[in-house]
Amino acid sequence: MEMAAKKHRGKIVRRKDSWQLYLMLIPAVLLVLIFVYMPMGGLVMAFQDYKPYHGILNSDWVGLDQFKFLFEYPDSVQVIWNTLRIAVLKMFFGFVSTLGFALLINEVRRKALRSTVQTFVFLPHFLSWVVLGGIFVELLNPDTGLVNQVLQGMGIKPIFFLGDNNWFLFTVVSSEVWKEFGYGSIIFLAAMAGINPALYEAAQLDGAGKWKQVLHITLPSMIPTMAVVLTLSLSQVLNAGFDQIFNLYNPLVYEKGDIIDTFVYRVGLIDGNYSFSTAVGLFKSIVSLILIMGAYRVAYKVADYKIF
Repeated sequence: MEMAAKKHRGKIVRRKDSWQLYLMLIPAVLLVLIFVYMPMGGLVMAFQDYKPYHGILNSDWVGLDQFKFLFEYPDSVQVIWNTLRIAVLKMFFGFVSTLGFALLINEVRRKALRSTVQTFVFLPHFLSWVVLGGIFVELLNPDTGLVNQVLQGMGIKPIFFLGDNNWFLFTVVSSEVWKEFGYGSIIFLAAMAGINPALYEAAQLDGAGKWKQVLHITLPSMIPTMAVVLTLSLSQVLNAGFDQIFNLYNPLVYEKGDIIDTFVYRVGLIDGNYSFSTAVGLFKSIVSLILIMGAYRVAYKVADYKIF
């Protein structure tokens, strides 16, 4: 009887009159095909000397010459290094701040206070970098910016945050962490909500304080979630944030602030070197794929996390 019921339920799931559900998927599938898969045909430009007036079909094939030029180009190595440095710093400090905030806010028992704090720290995530870029440019202006006026009041010389290479790196990382740490904590808060309260009760009976509970219960229980977050972050290690960098950087900080995406924008769209910029983008995608596959294997070994 039970087996018959299972088979019957299986038939219900596979009923032919569920065509309406598949019909609802058509718009999403079309969007993915048009805006994700169809543009991949343009990747052939990475192996061509593409000329717009010749088109993709009639442009000359050059094989791997564009990729060779990528590593011979004077600025390429510096741009790749800048991207890795900015992305890794963002990932590290973003992960630490997000996890730390989640642990702290999880201990707040007053619902009104907790909701108020979460609302304020979530808000920056929903602001565009176009808006925030304009705000930071005004706030960090070395002559009239509020930040430098406060520093001058404290007897500190004005700092050109967006014009000095070292300070620009600090500004980019800290502003990204400030913008995203609140929203990113949602994943960790959800993971904490799933921890069995009996574990904390047993720890309290054994005399464990808050710190010991976090160290021996909360953090170990969140290892799978942390592994997922880090795995997904590694896939973006060559994506240091085009929107942010583009709205904050200037020629004075190209040495340490120019990343792959802004480099591709300038070389590909501004200078018209479409084949070279396509090769750079393809190189970035391949490296990101290798990194996320490697991170997935590590997550599987360390935290027994697997998708399939």
